[in-house]
Amino acid sequence: MSMLICLKAWAKNKSITTLKRLRAMKSPGKTQTKKVQESKASGSDGNDHGRIVSLATGDECLDTTQLNQLEQSFREWAEDSRRSDVRLSRQRILLIFLLIRYTGAKLSEVLALNPFEDIDWIRHTVVFRGSALDPREVQISQALSSEIRDTLGNPPFQQESGTALNLDPGFVRRKFYERAQACGFHKQLGGPETIRKARAVELMRSNMPLPAVQMILGHSTPSLTSAYVSFSKEEIQLVAKRFMEKESLRKTSARNSFYAKIQSITRGDIQTRVDLTTIDGHPLTTVITNDSLERLGLRQGRLITAEVKAPWVILQGGENDPASSAENRFKGILTKITRGKINTECVVRISDATEICAIISSAGDLLLQLHEGDGVWVLFNCFSVVLHVD
Repeated sequence: MSMLICLKAWAKNKSITTLKRLRAMKSPGKTQTKKVQESKASGSDGNDHGRIVSLATGDECLDTTQLNQLEQSFREWAEDSRRSDVRLSRQRILLIFLLIRYTGAKLSEVLALNPFEDIDWIRHTVVFRGSALDPREVQISQALSSEIRDTLGNPPFQQESGTALNLDPGFVRRKFYERAQACGFHKQLGGPETIRKARAVELMRSNMPLPAVQMILGHSTPSLTSAYVSFSKEEIQLVAKRFMEKESLRKTSARNSFYAKIQSITRGDIQTRVDLTTIDGHPLTTVITNDSLERLGLRQGRLITAEVKAPWVILQGGENDPASSAENRFKGILTKITRGKINTECVVRISDATEICAIISSAGDLLLQLHEGDGVWVLFNCFSVVLHVD
C-alpha cells in the first residue's frame, strides 16, 4: 500500500512501546513518509480523532473538498450536451465515477458490475464479485442508491442490461483525467486508482474504524489492527451504513448548516478568526473564543460543520454587492416565502446543494419588496456562525 496508516492506542493503558512496535512493522525500502498537515492533499490534520494518516512524499491525493469539486464537474459535464447519445455516454462515466468515489472500488471491479443484479436497492449495497467464493459487499448511502437506480431506469440503460457499465478502461481513464484538469488539478489526481486511494484517506480521516475501511476496499486485515479490534462482518456493515448516511446528509447541506474545511486560523489575544470553505466552494468566516479553539481541537485542514441561526440572517435586494460590514455574503434566489403574523420565513437558494433560511419581521418594509424568484443577498456577520465537531 502507498499509505502508511498508524493508530494511536485506543485505551489509556496502551503504552508508547506498542506504538513504536506498530511503526516498526512498516516494510523496509519504502519511501520516507511525511505527515500530511496543512498541505493541498490534506483533508484533516494528523491529530484528529487520535489518528495519524500519512502519505508517501510525492504521493498526494485529493481531499474531500476537492473530491466534491470533481464530482460537481462530472455532473455538469454529464448534462452539458443536447445529443441524447452523448448524454448517455457521459452518464455512464458519471456512474462509474460515483461508484469509485463512494465505494473505493477498483476500476476493473466497477466495469465488471452488472448493476441490475449487483446493487441491492433495498439494503443500499453494492456487491463486487472479484472472487466468486468471497464477493465483497459495500454499503452506499440511500441517496446514492436512489440516484443510480433512477439513472438506470432510463430506457437506454434498460436495453443494455448487464453491460451498462462495460466500457473501455482506457477511455474511462481519459475522461477522468479530463475532468480533473477541468478543475485545475493535475490529471493524475483524477485517475481511478488515485480516487480510490483518496476515498481510503477520506474514510480514515473521518474516523471510520480501520476494519470497516479495509472491508470496503477489499484489503486483508493487517496485524496492527487485529491486535486491538475485533468486529463481526455484520457489525462492520452497520458501522459503514451509519457512516455513509451521515456523509450523505453532510453533502445535501441542510438549511443554514454548512459542511466546510478550515482554510486558515488567525489567533488573537482573546478571540480567533477561522476562515472556511464550504463543501460547494463558498467562503465562510467565523470568530470564536480562544478557549473554543482549543476545546474543539481545530486545526487547518480539518472538516467541520458551521451553523447559522435563521434570525441572524439578513436579506438585501439588488444586483450589486451590498455595502455592509457583514463578513459573510452570498447571492442567491428567493425560492420560498412563508408569511406569519409576527415573523416571515424566507428561503434563499445559493447553490444546487445549499439553501439558507432567514426569519424576518412580518411588519418590516423589506418584506413588501420581496417576491419569490427575486435575486437577493444573504448577509450574516462572523459572530453569528457556530462551529460543531463530530
